[in-house]
Amino acid sequence: MQRVEVRLQNTNKLESFLSDIKLKVSDMIVVEIDGSEAFGEVVFVRETQSIEGRKVLRLANEKDKKQAKKGKELSKKAYDTTKSLVEKLKLDMNIVNVTYSLDLSKVVIEFVSDNRVDFRELIKELVANLKTRVELRQITAREQAQTVGGIGSCGRMCCCATFLKDFEKVSMKMAKVQGLALNPSKISGACGRLMCCLEYENPFYADISTRMPKINSEVKTKDGIGVVVYQNLLKELVSVKFTNKDGSINIKDFSLDEIKFDKPETLQGKKDKDDTKK
Repeated sequence: MQRVEVRLQNTNKLESFLSDIKLKVSDMIVVEIDGSEAFGEVVFVRETQSIEGRKVLRLANEKDKKQAKKGKELSKKAYDTTKSLVEKLKLDMNIVNVTYSLDLSKVVIEFVSDNRVDFRELIKELVANLKTRVELRQITAREQAQTVGGIGSCGRMCCCATFLKDFEKVSMKMAKVQGLALNPSKISGACGRLMCCLEYENPFYADISTRMPKINSEVKTKDGIGVVVYQNLLKELVSVKFTNKDGSINIKDFSLDEIKFDKPETLQGKKDKDDTKK
């Protein structure tokens, strides 16, 4: 059994499926999404013992490929039609993506909006124009970036548009722990939300920050007692300031194993101490 990651037509979103058909990267396949067949490309394959999960229906045949091509052309027309109707009805919504199911029995229209939208009239107009079942789906700003794609501040394609399947919770606290400037414009992605990559290294920074002495705290070194003025979390180094008798100042770098200091008490340690007192 294989587990394959599939990029569906008209979107950058990855979906995971099981396959008892021997597949390889770049194979075109047909899968089932929300009760309808969808066309997609295999982008990653690995062997698995799992038997639970959505299954690949089949390798795409020539008929499937022609149908997918027709659906892609219809999706472009439906996108233009939807945008025109949104402008006509003066609705506060931005159309992101339009995708037909492989059998053309349904069209899914994804949009973003900051407000609740009454699109009942829009649905009537769309059904009359497109002559098929219509599903309107409101998505988040992160999902919009995932669908549209783009370049991040690192100069690479947005993670959500390349390999991320799920969005993990990202907080300003992560940026603070990593010593980044707490300026939203510098730590936000193309979607305007905090960058997903803040979560990748957070476990390391959260761990090392508990093992490093705090800024302005005193530490004991082979050169005497000094005050911490800088932390290099990646190299596990601290810069220590020494004030000489004549008032001059020296700053030296030390690794963690070269200094001694009172480590901050953990919550568990405090709890154990309180329990002992009782």
